[in-house]
Amino acid sequence: MSVEDGGIPGLGRPRQARWTLMLLLSTAMYGAHAPLLALCHVDGQVPFRPSSAVLLTELTKLLLCAFSLLVGWQTWPQGAPPWRQAAPFALSALLYGANNNLVIYLQRYMDPSTYQVLSNLKIGSTALFYCLCLRHRLSTRQGLGLLLLMAAGACYAAGGLQDPRNTFPGPLPAVAASPMSLHITPLGLLLLILYCLISGLSSVYTELLMKRQRLPLALQNLFLYTFGVLLNLGLHAGGGPGPGLLEGFSGWAALVVLSQALNGLLMSAVMKHGSSITRLFVVSCSLVVNAVLSAALLQLQLTGTFFLATLLIGLAVRLYYGGC
Repeated sequence: MSVEDGGIPGLGRPRQARWTLMLLLSTAMYGAHAPLLALCHVDGQVPFRPSSAVLLTELTKLLLCAFSLLVGWQTWPQGAPPWRQAAPFALSALLYGANNNLVIYLQRYMDPSTYQVLSNLKIGSTALFYCLCLRHRLSTRQGLGLLLLMAAGACYAAGGLQDPRNTFPGPLPAVAASPMSLHITPLGLLLLILYCLISGLSSVYTELLMKRQRLPLALQNLFLYTFGVLLNLGLHAGGGPGPGLLEGFSGWAALVVLSQALNGLLMSAVMKHGSSITRLFVVSCSLVVNAVLSAALLQLQLTGTFFLATLLIGLAVRLYYGGC
């Protein structure tokens, strides 16, 4: 399996096992993000400022990267600090900042499962930027695999989850006393398309940047998240009056911040040593996690089309990586 195909050539079994575990953890965190945000709602609204969650997530990632360098988990490069190589990460931070804020704002215009399904449009945008910017041609099998991922998302959107209010027997548990129906507004759809385009561009640009620079991953992340903290600090300060930085935060909100920070670090490793296409498969496979959590926590009900979508995702993985 080549780097371009999303794997790591020449890995021994222990390292391959760690790589697989990292991808599984990232899949779980992606799938849990939208349901966790829904659990933060109070009277149907997010009780904290979205910019606060994004800023705290970026700050957590920055502190974790700095800690990694300080304790020697990754070696600081010899000679003068390569500060000039930090500048290109400003664009990455800008793209990621816009994307991360859109994720939270999107929750106002659609339910978590609809967001998770339709956000798979990023498969097409990422594959397009991947081929154009990295000049990597996909084989017929790989292209078909990506199309199957798109089909899985469409199949899931057609009825992978069902509003349980007419089918759930008896009273709902307290955590889901007000079950959330599947919905999306026209503005939500436009914002989602913008989100997918920015997601594809940010992913491919960051991959290109990280692979061209011969720097430790923790140092590259330090550059990226320094810009990210500065950008989001400005967005938070310029957002006008509103709740304080930690106002409205709960245990669920803290879990959202921590999981997103850890997942961001895992994805940076995928960009450095794998590819943006690997990230696509992680996001698509997270549909399964999202659906199971939505069924358990939000009382949405799985249907037969969910299992069909899961099968299509499995076939897509086999097609894309089976010949590697």
